[in-house]
Amino acid sequence: MQTYVSHSPADTRRIAAELAKNIRPGAVIAFRGGLGMGKTAFTRGFVEAMGSDAEVSSPTFAIVNDYGGDPRLYHFDMYRVETWDDLDSTGFYDYMGPDSILLIEWSENIENALPDDAVIVEIARGEGENDRVITVRYGKDDE
Repeated sequence: MQTYVSHSPADTRRIAAELAKNIRPGAVIAFRGGLGMGKTAFTRGFVEAMGSDAEVSSPTFAIVNDYGGDPRLYHFDMYRVETWDDLDSTGFYDYMGPDSILLIEWSENIENALPDDAVIVEIARGEGENDRVITVRYGKDDE
């Protein structure tokens, strides 16, 4: 487990870029954190570090954004996913594979569908208004 403190969206993107250096194709990155915590900013830094110049935005209504690249980067928003049927209708399982990386906002809504080796990124409010505490766990059991 690793813990970082971010003092700005730029810090959050930098922390994500550092994480991206150690992530391999086939990975699932599962975000936890409330509204406005910086999940999309983190994703933006990660996607940039992976060499994509795609415009990163929250896929709230699209459910999934495809940012291309090699490995292919898919950004999910599971906020509205409430049942297994909802999850199946997103095509979620079709995106998982050795040539892709999945970045999943609101992953707590699909906790039981996440692989055991998912990288869990929890973002919580820190002491200051713009401060965030970012905790990264490698696998569901990493404490």
